[in-house]
Amino acid sequence: MTARRLAKAAEAIRETVSTTILFHLRDPRVKNVTVLAAEAAPDLKSAKVYVSVMGTAKQQSLCMHGLESARGFIQSKLADRLQTKNTPILKFVLDSGVKRSAELSQLLGLTDVTSDMPDRPVPLEGNEASQLEDDDEFDDDEFDDDEYEDDEDDEPKGASEV
Repeated sequence: MTARRLAKAAEAIRETVSTTILFHLRDPRVKNVTVLAAEAAPDLKSAKVYVSVMGTAKQQSLCMHGLESARGFIQSKLADRLQTKNTPILKFVLDSGVKRSAELSQLLGLTDVTSDMPDRPVPLEGNEASQLEDDDEFDDDEFDDDEYEDDEDDEPKGASEV
């Protein structure tokens, strides 16, 4: 199978699994799940689905057990979407990168990045401002203002006087 076709199949798997978990799965154990990526085998007989689960280690474990028990249902939805000879057997892999990133940003105090940003643009100082002015030079003679004046007195074509 070509790399392009395999990538399209992996993206279809990711979309279908994500949609199924979000809208069709009613297992209370499966919550706060984000489907990050999917990798399909070249023969499409198996696929790894990388998920991120926010919460404690116990909640992550419960969620992974819920996903494993719902694997058949998710595969049936996938079979309807892919319409291939073999339906890939799904394996869910917990990817804790997103959770680790959120924890690190919280430790560093970067959780609310927008609060540190000013409401208006920061003025440039000294050398930065003069460099910007030099780059933005243009010739005013290129533009003829007479061409762009609005003719408010003119009537539209086809208008008749009453």
